[in-house]
Amino acid sequence: MPGRTKNKHRECDMTDDLSPHEPAADPGVASAEQGMVLLDGPDGVAIAMTPEAADATGRSLIAAAEEASGQRGEAHPS
Repeated sequence: MPGRTKNKHRECDMTDDLSPHEPAADPGVASAEQGMVLLDGPDGVAIAMTPEAADATGRSLIAAAEEASGQRGEAHPS
């Protein structure tokens, strides 16, 4: 698609503001409905996942949170 590029994390419009953004401090909220896991995140982000994808995502998020906390010199509150 002209004027668009894909990177590792998301599709970007070349006219997007490319300045860095502050990370979200508000957690997402997960719920189960009709055999799917729904995740409502900050800024209107919403995604539906299979239970298997949600489980893998949760594990990946926990591992990344632990690593990021260590990079800031903090213990992860787990």
